[in-house]
Amino acid sequence: MNLYVIRRPSAWANLQELETAGAKSARIGDFEMSDRVRWIRSYVVNEQDGRVGTFCIYEARDEESIREHAKRVGMPGDEIYPVATTVVMRADPMDKKEKAA
Repeated sequence: MNLYVIRRPSAWANLQELETAGAKSARIGDFEMSDRVRWIRSYVVNEQDGRVGTFCIYEARDEESIREHAKRVGMPGDEIYPVATTVVMRADPMDKKEKAA
């Protein structure tokens, strides 16, 4: 599988909508498409229009698998970027927050 970043700008009105989509995404990815896509994490951003967007990190067989997963979930999946490499300068600060919670 290859690593991808998926940008979903202004895809949800609020965090509750995002949580609902996230639950459906996990269910479809884990039970229907586990051999083709694997959701690693998402960074949630507040968009300038007041809506919620994400940058999602996925492992996937190919871009078409990501598009199909997004279609099944009912969320955007058009901005897909293959990851060429990763440069890590420091540990992800979100990991520390998750462990503390």
